[in-house]
Amino acid sequence: MKEAFLSIIISLTTIMSFGQSAIADKSNSKQTTICNPLNLSYRFSLQAPSRREAADPTLVMFKDEYYLFASKSGGYWHSTDLITWDLITSSDLPLEDYAPTVVVIRDTLFFMASGNAPITIYKTSKPKTGKWDVAKSDFKIGLTDPCLFLDDDGRLYLYYGCSNNKPIYVVELDSKSFNTIGNPVECFNSRKDDYGWEQKGDYNNLPENPWIEGAWMTKFKGKYYLQYAAPGTEFKSYCDGLYISDNPLGPFNLASNNPCSSKPEGFIDGAGHSSTFQDKYGNYWHISTMTISQKHMFERRLGLFPMFFDNDGMLYTYTGFGDFPYIIPQKKIAGPDELFAQWMLLSFNKPVEVSSELTDHPKTCAVDEDIRTFWSAQSGNKGEWISIDLKKQCQINAVQINFAENNTKLYGRDPKIFFQYLLEYSDDNKTWKMLADKRLNKTDVPHDYLQLAASVKGRYVRLTNYNVPDGTFSVADLRIFGNGQGNSPAMVKNFILTRTQSDKREVKLKWDKSPDAVGYNIRFGTQADKLYHNYQVLGADSLTIRSLNRLQQYFFTIDAFNENGIKKGVRVVDVK
Repeated sequence: MKEAFLSIIISLTTIMSFGQSAIADKSNSKQTTICNPLNLSYRFSLQAPSRREAADPTLVMFKDEYYLFASKSGGYWHSTDLITWDLITSSDLPLEDYAPTVVVIRDTLFFMASGNAPITIYKTSKPKTGKWDVAKSDFKIGLTDPCLFLDDDGRLYLYYGCSNNKPIYVVELDSKSFNTIGNPVECFNSRKDDYGWEQKGDYNNLPENPWIEGAWMTKFKGKYYLQYAAPGTEFKSYCDGLYISDNPLGPFNLASNNPCSSKPEGFIDGAGHSSTFQDKYGNYWHISTMTISQKHMFERRLGLFPMFFDNDGMLYTYTGFGDFPYIIPQKKIAGPDELFAQWMLLSFNKPVEVSSELTDHPKTCAVDEDIRTFWSAQSGNKGEWISIDLKKQCQINAVQINFAENNTKLYGRDPKIFFQYLLEYSDDNKTWKMLADKRLNKTDVPHDYLQLAASVKGRYVRLTNYNVPDGTFSVADLRIFGNGQGNSPAMVKNFILTRTQSDKREVKLKWDKSPDAVGYNIRFGTQADKLYHNYQVLGADSLTIRSLNRLQQYFFTIDAFNENGIKKGVRVVDVK
């Protein structure tokens, strides 16, 4: 009875707001930004427990359009702009095999995935159709995590390996027959006692051997950049290390900037087992596996990050503010500053009101910036709602809704898997105006990201459920981005670092907490002018980082940020 009454009240409020002729859907059909994790129709696993999964991505450009393949996805995705994606299904490919790899040879795409020998390799010249033919049915090497790499001289190489004791391998292939040329060559193995990023654990603090896996090769100005993933897909610390060689078969030497891709903290973490590609303007991108790993170790998502070669050929992935909105460029860019939309996080730890909640999933979990926790209403009924008070009028530019899918019993793909909702904003918590009307939506949007056509000013944001495909109405985080219309924080004071002498893979950082800062972004690297690593924390005044190379010197600085902007650090501190 209470639920029915609540639904009537919300419906009446919505009807009253619709009566105002000036009110319209503010969501933007001409989207220019994205926000990680990517809002893809991640498939539900075919096995219990019910959870979504996508990982180990390969993304290639073929005839000026983009094709994205990922483990256990029941299909692959196509895009013309890296913003919107449509799913392509195929009965020809082994889409239940892990870590698919795709390479463009002449006018054809070739596909293979992990498996026991003999492995089948497939080909197509029309991937939009979902029709693939067999290119080779008896590839003799059983392997995990393959990467096919075509050199610019037309020679083809296969990198592979996924083990906590064996190395990454490479073997040359004939580009027409796909027969091996020579024997496999060992590239490298783990050195976790020296390389902190190879230590297992969310915070690189577990002693077991890491998994060395997910090889990917990129060539740049005559050098071969061999990327690999460590220490394990279920950890926040999941990252990509880097070795470099003058030859695709090695020998390989450790790059001075390691890991080359890492996102250890934030709303969603991890930036490992990736593929690197260029867009149609020549910009480099890195699409990576990101972890949730709560319902199951392999509960994962995908993130897209800009990647750069600096003037000295140093390769790095920019993951600073890597789950905030950023621009997908329509030109060649020079650096990451050109991508940041300048929309700050407004919703962190703000007051929340809800229609109902489960004891184990309270409303505060919807604003804690942690995808591993979530708020859940007591039901999945129409009319369940959540409202956030930003505590003052703010400029709102974008909203990301991360559905948590609590108590689902969904498996595979189904056209009935979609969310329907109403998103509104208000100045006084009484009169509501529309941000987005998705009450008739029939598409699967598990991480729905809404860029507004024009910014609005408001204090309250309310999300009302009209349909969930199963389970309860639950949200990992309702994330609101824009500007608080105030001052940026003061510069951080008393930034102190201490490198642990008994284990130089570890450094301890401490600083004076600024009263007007929401969080801090620590930038560091092995050269004072190359601070390419980012470690972002919220509401903290200390941090321990255990991902260093024991044999290298490091330099650090710290930025403060709040709802109004970022105050970059200017003092660089070195730890020898």
